[in-house]
Amino acid sequence: MFNGIIYNLGVITNIRRSTRYVKGSLVLEIRSNVKFNKNDIGESVCCDGVCLTLIKIKKRSFLFYLSKETIKRSNFKYAKIGKVINLEKSLLHGQKISGHYVQGHVDTTAKVININIIEKTWVIKLKLTNNVLNKSLIDKASISINGVSLTISKVYKNYFEINVIPHTLKLTNLKNLKQNDVVNVEIDIFSKYITKIKK
Repeated sequence: MFNGIIYNLGVITNIRRSTRYVKGSLVLEIRSNVKFNKNDIGESVCCDGVCLTLIKIKKRSFLFYLSKETIKRSNFKYAKIGKVINLEKSLLHGQKISGHYVQGHVDTTAKVININIIEKTWVIKLKLTNNVLNKSLIDKASISINGVSLTISKVYKNYFEINVIPHTLKLTNLKNLKQNDVVNVEIDIFSKYITKIKK
């Protein structure tokens, strides 16, 4: 479990097909200043909003396993060496929750339709890849974009808006977004469950 408050970034240094795991899966190598030790192997780490398993620690980088399902649902299918990603270690019991509950179970991706800068705040319009999930989007509800806890400012028929303040831009990779970029989206867990109950 995570809370979507990002303090660390990483850079993808290698992407290779997995030979030890399921065919079609990947092993991702990320360089970062995040501190891990040998006891952390097997832990869950939120990488751009995706809960990945730490499988190996090198001197200056870490290896994560990417399953076929994760690749299918996330923007890691477009991952390239040199890409900067958001990193968050899993929460500890009793730790303060500043954002919202993020599971790292990405629901779908979204395309950046437009970015409008108003007084240093980015107003970003996004369109979900899976339109069926539009019914779970609610004004002022929480949402995870590339692992960052944000608030939906407005929901329209075919897209939704988020506001990203300068502090969040400074600490995350959202400042690198451009029109037509694809981001990982995890809809608020409570919104998903309530939508399911209403069926």
